[in-house]
Amino acid sequence: MKYKLLIVDDDEGILLLLKDYFELEGYLVYSAKSGEEALRKIELNPDLILLDINMPNLDGITVCKRIRDIISCPIIFLTARAQEEDKIQGLLVGGDDYIIKPFSIEELGARVLAHLRREERKSQKAEVSFFDGLAIQYSKRMVSWQDKEIAFTKTEFDIIEVLSMNRGRVFDKETIYEKLWGFDKEGDSSIITEHVRRIRMKLSKYTDKTFIETVWGVGYRWTI
Repeated sequence: MKYKLLIVDDDEGILLLLKDYFELEGYLVYSAKSGEEALRKIELNPDLILLDINMPNLDGITVCKRIRDIISCPIIFLTARAQEEDKIQGLLVGGDDYIIKPFSIEELGARVLAHLRREERKSQKAEVSFFDGLAIQYSKRMVSWQDKEIAFTKTEFDIIEVLSMNRGRVFDKETIYEKLWGFDKEGDSSIITEHVRRIRMKLSKYTDKTFIETVWGVGYRWTI
């Protein structure tokens, strides 16, 4: 079965370039030239969305906000801006990754494939782990504290999964990035720091236990 991609960009040249590339790679590609058109095409149930941030009227951030609660597929932002606040904003609204224009189309292709393969691996898991009052149901992608579900984004859960399934092992940010997306040549692993911060903030609302420990100068590990 072919993977389905939805590519959203108001630049027709980029849209055609990406459509041609991914169709040659064997993908079923849908395209949208605006945020409004993207919302209409969500019903096609894509396996992954490439979403330009800088679009008139309805930008990529707004589109992501509107669709994130109803779809779970990976969203990769395409952006011409490299400011840290733009990257963080994209992650906070539910984006999974970003790539800065101009980009290597081979790198983008590798990131897309890495996200899709990880989605397949996750669908095969059925384990459940308990850490004191914390329960992680990997197959359902659910985390709960004493029967109270804690809402995590897709990428936040992915990080919890990597660390908790390798209890006590220290992972540096680059390794976590590579495990999540399978391609780290040009990846900005600093986004891992922001995701870990948000995971800790959400857990702290329920417990003062430290599940993710920072090993200074090295990385992170699951401690309980």
